[in-house]
Amino acid sequence: MLAVDAGNSRIKWGLRHADGRWTDFGAASVDELERAYEAWARIPAPRHVAIANVAGPTMRETVIDLASRWQTELLWVAAAERACGVVNDYENPRQLGVDRWAAAVAAWQRERRECLVVMAGTATTIDVLDARGVFRGGLILPGLGLMKRALADHTAALTLARGNYRELPRNTADAMESGCIHAQVGAIERMYRQLPPGARCVISGGGAHALVPHLTMPVVQVEHLVLEGVAALAEEMMRGEGAQGCGSSC
Repeated sequence: MLAVDAGNSRIKWGLRHADGRWTDFGAASVDELERAYEAWARIPAPRHVAIANVAGPTMRETVIDLASRWQTELLWVAAAERACGVVNDYENPRQLGVDRWAAAVAAWQRERRECLVVMAGTATTIDVLDARGVFRGGLILPGLGLMKRALADHTAALTLARGNYRELPRNTADAMESGCIHAQVGAIERMYRQLPPGARCVISGGGAHALVPHLTMPVVQVEHLVLEGVAALAEEMMRGEGAQGCGSSC
């Protein structure tokens, strides 16, 4: 199965074999999709392509075009009331972003206990799973890059320069970098206080490496959390065990 995480900034993928091994991981920015076409041409034809798409109809058509080289079934996973042992307590379960849902499913399969699930990408999402596998809800805030670009785009004196984290910054680039990291880490730590002592924070996404050194709770960093969840949801869908999604005709 080729698992695909189609996001707002990048499309990511990985090939999951029947024995559970993962190979052929890759990613391409939405501005350089030719890299995806080149990479997918080298991937052995999968039996299924499972997709979580949060980037709208244009990305959907792109994925369909990318997969058209193979005669294979497309499985579009979606948030549901329950799947893979996780119960969705969102007010409107189907409104939950499928990337957050897939991350929660993967985190539950890894931890099977209370945990905070953090995805640090274009947006940072911070979600709570309780001891019964109930997705309790969480936060969405701008990711690190988006925070910094907002400062640069909407102020006259600040520019988008590379800075370093400092406890007490003494130049503007470091002040912006450190301020954005403090904002992200502070939100994560405030949410973590809702969990019992010893609960883990499971974190993934392109911005995770910048945040992990500053987190004080038990943390496990997972490289491809959403892809793991996409594969689990698609496998349950194929078994007909209640996961909500749609096939190639959807």
